[in-house]
Amino acid sequence: MSTTFQLDTSTSRANPTPSPVRRLTVPRIRARKQDGVTEEPLVMLTAYTARQAQLLDAHCDLLLVGDSLGQVIYGLPSTVPVTLDMMANHAAAVVRGSYHSVVVVDMPFGAYEASKEQAFESAARLLKDSGAAAVKLEGGEAMAETVAFLNQRGIPVMGHVGLTPQAVNVLGGYAARGRSDAEADKIVNDAKALDEAGAFAIVIEGVVEPIAIEATKAVSCPTIGIGASAQCDGQVLVTEDMLGMFERVPRFVKRYEEIAAIIEKTVATYAEEVRSRAFPGEEQTYQPKK
Repeated sequence: MSTTFQLDTSTSRANPTPSPVRRLTVPRIRARKQDGVTEEPLVMLTAYTARQAQLLDAHCDLLLVGDSLGQVIYGLPSTVPVTLDMMANHAAAVVRGSYHSVVVVDMPFGAYEASKEQAFESAARLLKDSGAAAVKLEGGEAMAETVAFLNQRGIPVMGHVGLTPQAVNVLGGYAARGRSDAEADKIVNDAKALDEAGAFAIVIEGVVEPIAIEATKAVSCPTIGIGASAQCDGQVLVTEDMLGMFERVPRFVKRYEEIAAIIEKTVATYAEEVRSRAFPGEEQTYQPKK
């Protein structure tokens, strides 16, 4: 049995938990949708570090180590330059910092599209190096054969249809999808193909709401919306977006807090105290013993 680790916030070290902890599993996530209905929607957020995972874990069913870390963590212009090494390292940190949620890791651009065999090699490496439970890949009907290939070989797959950020150069931007009849039909058919191939869940991103609802009703596995509909079987957001870490966010993001403003204010106070020599004070320094 593998060892579960828990982050000790007093030391910032990951220590084994004192007793075994039962995580949610992929089959339990899949089983949340019965006869086309999910009574309690699934909660998923992105996580990239052990401490972030620890803070989110108790409130989520799934933690997604998204390739959005390319922009959020590394300041890259898109998700396209993200590498397998990046994904494996951050996924391992998230697994160490969590004990409850199913950890899903994105397959980066170029790591799975060439062949089923390439996809298996990349996915196997990600799961072995990180301890994550599943991978996520973008694409619909074109990737269905690959999804089936991975699923048959013990690798659970979450699909992703609609707006697919790795294809931004082909799509020409991040506009909502499904506005034309042809595009709407493709999104629904993509979702069906992934469902039939064995995907345990499907992210529907940036899709006009009626099409997101139609796709959700058309598949037996749970759908997880992002810029889609509350009628999806769950929701996901980039955590930094919903916390207000960036000035500009997509219109589908609800900013639940303004953490960036809090950080800036706190750092300004720290800088002022350092420059005035108010910090460190006696409480933060070591004095001779009396």
